[in-house]
Amino acid sequence: MIEFSVIIPLYNRPQELKELLSSLNEIESDGFEVIVVEDGSIIKSDHIINEFSDSLNLKYISQDNTGPGGARNHGASLANKDWLIFFDSDCIIPGAYFDSVSSALQQNDLDMFGGPDRARSDFTAIQKAINYSMTSFLTTGGIRGKKSSLENFKPRSFNMGIKRTLFEKVGGFSNLRFGEDLDLTLRLEKNDARSMLIEDAYVYHKRRTNFRQFYKQVFNSGIARIVLNSLHPGTLKMVHLLPFLFIAFHFVLVFVSMFFLPASVFTILLFPAIFFFDALIKERNFKTALLAPIASYTQLFGYGLGFFKAAVDHYIFRKELKYAFRDSFYS
Repeated sequence: MIEFSVIIPLYNRPQELKELLSSLNEIESDGFEVIVVEDGSIIKSDHIINEFSDSLNLKYISQDNTGPGGARNHGASLANKDWLIFFDSDCIIPGAYFDSVSSALQQNDLDMFGGPDRARSDFTAIQKAINYSMTSFLTTGGIRGKKSSLENFKPRSFNMGIKRTLFEKVGGFSNLRFGEDLDLTLRLEKNDARSMLIEDAYVYHKRRTNFRQFYKQVFNSGIARIVLNSLHPGTLKMVHLLPFLFIAFHFVLVFVSMFFLPASVFTILLFPAIFFFDALIKERNFKTALLAPIASYTQLFGYGLGFFKAAVDHYIFRKELKYAFRDSFYS
């Protein structure tokens, strides 16, 4: 039987942890251990741990704040199983998750894997709209969890599995606080790691954000893409440029509207309509569909502006970006 060490970095999120551990507790399997690393939290989760200490094979470690990569590395150093699985604390795990992973690992010779994220039916409309913008082919090209995508799939740390021996070989996560999961994936690929997307091994990603926080998250992710290209030259692809091109196109429309107002207004309204109807078909919820254009524009403009700022800072002003966000990841 394949066994797993589940590693969860945590910062001031006891209620999230309770939901995550509750979902793991409902899974009928003893083939995994759970390692929770409290990363310098002010609001501790030890009382939540106590609720599950008798029903889960559970380890709980508290440390000074190092960021999610350092917390995951600490958890991995205490793992006893052959496979490491990393979840974010705002995930909820379906009952068939480990069966799907075990089946895929038995059928394929893999070194790492990743799975998609979804919104559960009881999530808020904003959470569902943000999930749409982060997973739709129209906004991301399907790179977060679809076999048909504009870039080869790369596991991300909200739902990622790696052989423990290979994880140790490459030194685990770096101390980047955004893009640290893609940095690890790229280093693993350089070591000829065999990877795949396991579509049935999805998690419910209960994002804890509003649109303002979502904008900040994707803005930082746009900056991280330039950081990653500086660390791994040649990994910047056309799909990563699309959000900035989307912004540039809208600026052109604003200029053109001064001369051809009706055509420009029609074009500007076309994209929100596309996002609305696409979300309505996929989500089957009118309120979520109404919010989907807001989430999509937040995602595309946030990422695109962060990408542009970092590109100018790095390639024109030659600023050092490697340790961006070191002190602000959780703020």
